[in-house]
Amino acid sequence: MYYTDRMKWLRDIKNITQKEIAAYLGIKQQQYARYEKGINVMPVTYLIKLCQFYNISADYILGLTSKIETINTENEKEKELVIS
Repeated sequence: MYYTDRMKWLRDIKNITQKEIAAYLGIKQQQYARYEKGINVMPVTYLIKLCQFYNISADYILGLTSKIETINTENEKEKELVIS
């Protein structure tokens, strides 16, 4: 599974729109869609923010492991604002 597939899968299981993720990252929905489709390469800074948002390691998104490992995040309040 490519990292783009994992990005979409994570978003789908959380029932979150591309627009909501884009808002969290501070970018437009169209740009996030390009990252998710693999048209553009997502910058590492956004990868880090996605890991914080989903509370998982970058290894999972990048396909280095198939095990979802959670990480500690300090952005729970910010994440809740985006989702609600």
